[in-house]
Amino acid sequence: MHQTIVEVLRDRFDLFGARESCAQGLCGCCTVLVDGKAVSGCLYLAAFVDGAKVVTIEHMASDGKLSVIQEAFLECGAAQCGFCTPGLC
Repeated sequence: MHQTIVEVLRDRFDLFGARESCAQGLCGCCTVLVDGKAVSGCLYLAAFVDGAKVVTIEHMASDGKLSVIQEAFLECGAAQCGFCTPGLC
C-alpha cells in the first residue's frame, strides 16, 4: 500500500490532529514525530514507520491535561483555525 502516515492515522486510528493541507510538506499541518524526529506526514509513507514510535498532537496532553505549549496557545488566542497547530505544538 502507498498510504501516507496522515491517511493511516485518519482512516485506521480516527486521529485527525495531523491534516493534509498543502500536500507538499511545507505548511506543517501534517507534522508527526517518528522516533522523535518531525516528519511531514503528508509525504511520509506509512510503511516506513513499521516498528517506529509515532507521536501525534493527540499525544501531547498527559492524563487529560494540556501541555505547556497547548496552554500557551489557549492563553494567547493563537489557535486560529487549527490547521497548522499540530505542526507548531
